Amino acid sequence: MDTSDPLITFDAHGVCNHCNEFDTVTRRNWFPNEEGARRWEAQAAQIRADGKGRDYDCILGLSGGVDSSYLALKVREWGLRPLVVHVDAGWNSELAVANIEKIVNHCGLDLHTHVVDWEEMRDLHLAYLRAGIANQDVPQDHVFFASLYHFATRNGIRTVLSGGNIATEGIFPQAWHGPAMDAINLRDIHRRFGERPLKTYSTVSFLEYYVWYPFIKKMRTARPLNFMPYNKEMAIAELESTCGWRSYGRKHGESLFTKLFQNHYLPVKFGYDKRRPHLASLIVSGQMTRDEAMVKLAEPLYDPKELEIDISYFCKKLRITRAQFDEFMTATNHGHADYKTWDSRYRLLKKAQGVAERVLGRRVNVYS
Repeated sequence: MDTSDPLITFDAHGVCNHCNEFDTVTRRNWFPNEEGARRWEAQAAQIRADGKGRDYDCILGLSGGVDSSYLALKVREWGLRPLVVHVDAGWNSELAVANIEKIVNHCGLDLHTHVVDWEEMRDLHLAYLRAGIANQDVPQDHVFFASLYHFATRNGIRTVLSGGNIATEGIFPQAWHGPAMDAINLRDIHRRFGERPLKTYSTVSFLEYYVWYPFIKKMRTARPLNFMPYNKEMAIAELESTCGWRSYGRKHGESLFTKLFQNHYLPVKFGYDKRRPHLASLIVSGQMTRDEAMVKLAEPLYDPKELEIDISYFCKKLRITRAQFDEFMTATNHGHADYKTWDSRYRLLKKAQGVAERVLGRRVNVYS
C-alpha cells in the first residue's frame, strides 16, 4: 500500500497501519489450521441441522470467480446441500458462463440464475458514472447480495455462504470506497442522475440489513475459506484439474465491467490500483513475498489494444459515445459521502448496540 490511501499511517519501524491491523485484529478471525477445521465442522453441522427437512440448507452465491468456484467445490465434501444462485447483471464474460456451468455440473448442484433487467441496470450504471464516485461496482455488488438475501428468505434458508476471505482480501483501504449495501446512497445517486424508475432492481434497506435479516429471520453469512489454509494458486490448480475450470488471468476477470473498472477507471481517474491491497493481502497471509509482489505491480495494468477493445465494448453496451466515456473519465471526482448515506442511522444503531450490551452484560454483534 502507498499514499493513494489518504488515511495510511506508518509506525516508527516504517510499518503501515494496514499490516499492523492485520496482525493485531484481522488475524484473530483467521484460522488456516486444525482449529479452523474444528470450528468450521461445528458450523457446518449446525447448518445441516437447521436445514433438516428442507430441499436446501444454505445458499451459495456463484460468480464464476476463483473464490466462489472453489467454495462450491468444497461444499460437496462437507455434505451441505446448497442452492447455488448466480446473479447475471449483464457483464458476464463467456468464460465466466462456461466456468459456472462446469462447476455446477461437476458438483451436481442446483443453479438458479437471477437476470437483472438490463435497462434498469444500464440506467443505474450511467447514474453512477455521472455521479463521479470511485466505487462504480456498487450497482452490481448491491443487487448481487440483495438477490441472495431475498431469495434465501423466500426459501426459508438461514445461511448464506460467501467466498469472501481474509487470505486474499485481508487488507483494504476504507477511504477508497463507501459501503456497497448503502441503499440510501444508491437511491440518492439514482434520483439525481438516473432517467428511469428502478421497478425490479432489488435493494436491501438499512433495517433489513441490520435488523430484519440477522435478528428477525436469523440469517447468517458464513465465510468457510477463513477456516482453512486457502491458497489462491493451489485453488486454481485444483479447479482446473477437477472440473476443467479456466483461469481469467486477473482478479475479477469474470466480469467485463469490473475488469475495466478496476484496471482502467480507478487507477486513471482516482489513482487507486486495486492490485496493491490484493497483493498486500497475499503478502501478510504468507502467499507471496514483497519482492514478488513488486514485480507483479511493475507489470502494465492493460495491454493497449485490449484496452481499446474493452472500452469500445463498454461504450456499445451502455449506448454511449467514446467522447462521453472520456468526459466521465475527466469530470470532477466525488466521494460517496457527497450524496445521502445511511451513516447517521448506523451511528444511532451503534449507540443502541452499546446500551443493549451494557444492559445484557454481553456482546450483541451479528454479521448478516
